[in-house]
Amino acid sequence: MTTARVEAIRARLTAALMPSALEIVDESHRHAGHAGARDGRGHFRVTITSAAFAGLGPVQRHRRVYAALGELMQTDIHALAITASAPDDQ
Repeated sequence: MTTARVEAIRARLTAALMPSALEIVDESHRHAGHAGARDGRGHFRVTITSAAFAGLGPVQRHRRVYAALGELMQTDIHALAITASAPDDQ
């Protein structure tokens, strides 16, 4: 199921944000027994670079990621750590 979740996250982010770089790490195993993980949803870390983030601040970039993921935030993702950048960020 974990691989399916990573692929679902990848598909959503790719379709919505056309990233030039995308890394998704499933960190669910590090949170076994955590109260918030008991419902079966996972913990993930996303590092994404997309031209869609150009000119946006961190909060707006995170909102774009959350919007792209849609209902996965309620059904599959318990926690999401995001590093979002534009190609020209330094």
